[in-house]
Amino acid sequence: MNNKKVDNKIKIFVIGVFIVFIVVILKVFYIQAFEYDKLNNLASDLWSRNLPLEADRGKIYDRNGIVLADNITTTSLVLIPNQIKNKEEVTKKLAEILNVSYSDMKKHVYKNTSIDRVHPFGRRLDYKVAEEIEKLKYDGVYLVRESKRNYPYGKELSHTLGFVGIDNQGLSGIELQYDKYLTGKYGAIKYYSDAKGNKLDLSQVYEAPQNGVNIMLTINQKIQESVERELDNVVTKYNPETALAIAMDPNTGEILAISSRPNFDASNYKNYDAETLSRNLPIWATYEPGSTFKIITLSAALNEGLVDLDKDTFYDSGSVKVANAKIKCWKAGGHGAQTFLQVVENSCNPGFVELGNRLGKDKLFSYIDKFGFGKKTNVDLNGEASGIIFNLNKVGPVELATTAFGQGVSVTPIQQITAVSAAINGGTLYKPYIVKSLNDPETNSVIKENTPVKIRKVIKKEASKNVRRALESVVSNGSGRNAYIEGYRVGGKTGTAQKVKDGAYMVGNYILSFIGFLPADDPKIVVYVAINNPKKVVQYGGVVSAPVAKQILTDSIEALGIKRRKTTSEKKYNWDDKKYYTVENVVGMDVKEAVKTLSKYNVTYSGSGNKVISQSPKANTRLEEGSTVRLMLGNWQFTKKDLDYLYTKRKAYYETRK
Repeated sequence: MNNKKVDNKIKIFVIGVFIVFIVVILKVFYIQAFEYDKLNNLASDLWSRNLPLEADRGKIYDRNGIVLADNITTTSLVLIPNQIKNKEEVTKKLAEILNVSYSDMKKHVYKNTSIDRVHPFGRRLDYKVAEEIEKLKYDGVYLVRESKRNYPYGKELSHTLGFVGIDNQGLSGIELQYDKYLTGKYGAIKYYSDAKGNKLDLSQVYEAPQNGVNIMLTINQKIQESVERELDNVVTKYNPETALAIAMDPNTGEILAISSRPNFDASNYKNYDAETLSRNLPIWATYEPGSTFKIITLSAALNEGLVDLDKDTFYDSGSVKVANAKIKCWKAGGHGAQTFLQVVENSCNPGFVELGNRLGKDKLFSYIDKFGFGKKTNVDLNGEASGIIFNLNKVGPVELATTAFGQGVSVTPIQQITAVSAAINGGTLYKPYIVKSLNDPETNSVIKENTPVKIRKVIKKEASKNVRRALESVVSNGSGRNAYIEGYRVGGKTGTAQKVKDGAYMVGNYILSFIGFLPADDPKIVVYVAINNPKKVVQYGGVVSAPVAKQILTDSIEALGIKRRKTTSEKKYNWDDKKYYTVENVVGMDVKEAVKTLSKYNVTYSGSGNKVISQSPKANTRLEEGSTVRLMLGNWQFTKKDLDYLYTKRKAYYETRK
């Protein structure tokens, strides 16, 4: 009986051992077959360590591939404290090379951690400093590659591009708004060490960093360069409180250039106050637009068929009474009888009050809304303001009158240039934008592209055509003459807006603006310039801002490949304007007759004889009065037939030489 019990117990034990054995085998099989990778990674993590390798931030280009934000390769100091053998020596030597105190360096060398990135004095090291550390060959002391943001054009486009922090994170502008695209993915050099941090004799693994996505802007760097130079000149010449300029393609909403003053150096952003860094004035600033807003009133009146620029007339006595208010024209005594084209040319406030009355408050304010005022344009830049427009319920006769000529409302520069673009491009309002595409970091091929976005049709093509004609006349014959460019069709409008403080208009303190475009009959670019309270100058937009816009437009002619016109609108000259004339053909004339014919110019001549055989510049060239015309004299008198024959023979000769 006892033996039988013993046998049963042995059987139970053997069965139990067998079951345990089977379970162990199954568990080992499960681990090997299903959890090997997981456990292997966990084990690897116990001895693997990473030396981080920073990825390059995505580059930022202009529309033609010019780099506006780049990267410079630098090195940073990383320590593995447990691998450092002589900590005292290492601390002293590194403190000496990095020019920091012994105690500051000691905190890193003696730190109880597996790996320590020495921050901040061990970041972005100078080449010579890094070379000195490399020569030491200390165990546990590593130099790793890092990327430092670089802006090749310094302060250019600073508010728009923005800046990055020490860890290459975007802090403002496009650098912040598109940070998730621009930021790359860290790589690493993986090595293995034991629990004490001692390096194991196992091969290292290199994981390459993945660079950030490149961004291409709509900016044209040549036009941007012109804007930056002209704003610098404005600051030097007039010392204004602020100044800004925007250039846009009116047919797409693409921003071609944008900048303001004061600006900053993104590589040294810590040297500037928060106000300077954060205020991108072309999209942030709000103010009364003044007479540039008259373009909106004009567009509305033309679109509604309420005015004929050439046939309708208006008598300007110098002021107009609206309710209990007296609204004055800028010209004492007024302009007298004028067509409405002349009302626009002269920027006559009473004339625009009349247009406002013809429209009525409902129609005028509906157009103001359609043109995009009172709300954000949603341009792809951060910090945009909305502006302020009168509540329609609170608009009386005076508010209607002042709004018609740009007083009492508040707009942003980006709203202003976007709305005027719609007024001159055939009547379509576009959403403004500055990012053209996101591009692959390796090939720079387009990943995602932004295209023009039509918001709405605001006015008819015919109305837009008449707006362009009127604004070209402003530059040829009116207050915008200082923006006239010889040989090109230019349109534009001046603005002189009195500033408001504590609910009252300031004395002698204005925002002077000008918005201009070319060619006037087929606009390729529109430029808006606004200068806040310039010093030591007569404060009129046509005097201060129009010449600045003219220079930017002039530089844009080459940048955009705009061709010179044989026929343009003739400029109506004032006594102080520079006058241009078409040079007459004097070839074949007697020298005395030629000098008399060219009396508007400074004539010089050389050669023997008394007949003009050639002239420079050639006939039909437009030349400023008083410029030099050079004549070559000879004894032969060539007829046009003779000259044509010689030209044909000369051309044939050179053809045979090819």
